[in-house]
Amino acid sequence: MHLMEILSYGFIQRALLAGTLIALLCSVLGVFLVLRRLSLIGDGLAHVTFGSTAIALALKFYSAMSLLVSMPIVLLASLGILKLTERGRLSGDAAIGLVSALGISAGIILASVGGGYNVDLLSYLFGNILSIRTEEVVIAALLCLGVMLMLTLYYHELFAVSFSDELAKVSGIRTSFINSILVLLTALSVVLAMKLVGIMLISSLLIVPAATALQLARGFKVCIVLAALQGCCSVVVGIIISILSNLPASASIVMVNLLFFAAACAVRRVVHPKHSN
Repeated sequence: MHLMEILSYGFIQRALLAGTLIALLCSVLGVFLVLRRLSLIGDGLAHVTFGSTAIALALKFYSAMSLLVSMPIVLLASLGILKLTERGRLSGDAAIGLVSALGISAGIILASVGGGYNVDLLSYLFGNILSIRTEEVVIAALLCLGVMLMLTLYYHELFAVSFSDELAKVSGIRTSFINSILVLLTALSVVLAMKLVGIMLISSLLIVPAATALQLARGFKVCIVLAALQGCCSVVVGIIISILSNLPASASIVMVNLLFFAAACAVRRVVHPKHSN
């Protein structure tokens, strides 16, 4: 089967479009999260997404309808993580660990009560981008537009908070409000990404493109652009490789991302050998 013939199928086109939009969101947000040392929030919220998906399936909500159940739960969990760090005297990783444990244990209990891990729940665990529906593509496009708009409106504030929360607060920035925006946008991206790479691999889509861009970029905006380009390219290349090689799309996307990261580290060692030591 030729590549052009593969790309002519509707389900492939939907997968590429939705995957590119979701990768764009995760890659850009990942730069802010990595700099804020909140990169593992994706993993914590992914576990909460597992619990919310188990609730949706127990209520007989499938496909796009499950997003309507998952979104409010994951949004509240993201704010819970933020409040625990601000008022609970906990570090970010400890707060993420608490919420993550709650989400995954609740999901396991609900899955057990509901009759075990059925095919639908397993597809959310490991991703199934090739089965994405038209309504899910529309939801991804609308949320992508909304998230990118918010990032544009609050870019300077997010930039300041990412490098120094204390300095941003002294400068008059409402750091609590900006941090809330960041974690809420991340929560939306995590819910969308569960169909792309699955709940188990979501954090890699947030972390790896940002980590790769930070190896090469000499400025913040360049870093964001490089992360976005890598995220989008990894989805396209990963999906094509998975189809041609009959491999899981989610794992293929993550492996392509990791190859990009390895290449970036190699380039950094050659171009800036002193900074690599």
